[in-house]
Amino acid sequence: MAVHEHPHRSSGFHLPSFRRHRTTSASESAVSARTDTSAARAYAFASLRLLTGFVFLWAFLDKTFGFGYATPSGKGWIDGGSPTKGFLGSVAAGPMESTFHSWAGDPWADWLFMLGLLGIGLALTAGFALRIAALAGTAMMALMWIAEWPPAKHLSDGSPSMSTNPFADYHVIYAVALIVLAAAAAGDTLGVGKLWAKLPLVRSSRWLR
Repeated sequence: MAVHEHPHRSSGFHLPSFRRHRTTSASESAVSARTDTSAARAYAFASLRLLTGFVFLWAFLDKTFGFGYATPSGKGWIDGGSPTKGFLGSVAAGPMESTFHSWAGDPWADWLFMLGLLGIGLALTAGFALRIAALAGTAMMALMWIAEWPPAKHLSDGSPSMSTNPFADYHVIYAVALIVLAAAAAGDTLGVGKLWAKLPLVRSSRWLR
């Protein structure tokens, strides 16, 4: 007797498949996670930018009007005081000690220093021209680092310098922060960086970004 096999027939009932939904859900979750991380990073850089900008702006305002913090009341720039005389005149260590003494109080030094503080502060706070701000700010921090000369254990008169680190002081930290903010285009978030980048001059000269 021959046995005939009948083709397998589906019962017509299928369990629902969740593979496609699981794949789609995982992909969407990964995209969402990347988006959230990117947004958090952007806001973190923007916060650092605003705080650093305020440091420079406040230094300019205090030295200009003498609010009684670093600059005593009545001795601000508008009162005839010199923003550089006290700091540069008190340099007591380093290879440029005598040079800084000769610069202290000179009108060109006062104007250059104050315009630097104002320009860097405005650029950081608003979020434009961060590359220029980083260049100018790094140069300023380098000069101030040399003026304080952290590598020295003793001042020129032999007294202890009270330096706590021979290299990495706050001037170096500020300089690195400025470079990082420019590299990260930190002005695009909570700033006018995107609008600035669309200007014809900036589009043709990316170093102005």
